[in-house]
Amino acid sequence: MGLGDKIHNAAEKLHGRSKEAAGRATGDRRLRAEGRERHIRADLKQAGEKIKDAFRRH
Repeated sequence: MGLGDKIHNAAEKLHGRSKEAAGRATGDRRLRAEGRERHIRADLKQAGEKIKDAFRRH
């Protein structure tokens, strides 16, 4: 996984967490769900990149 991908995934994860927290603070269920979805999507991308890296090394 390249450094750019790591930074992008970390930024997306942080954005998702902040959106989820804002939704929780305001009681906006849609905003909270969008934040959770973005956070999970970033985690899945990161896991996929780690799997690709593992296959490239062997």
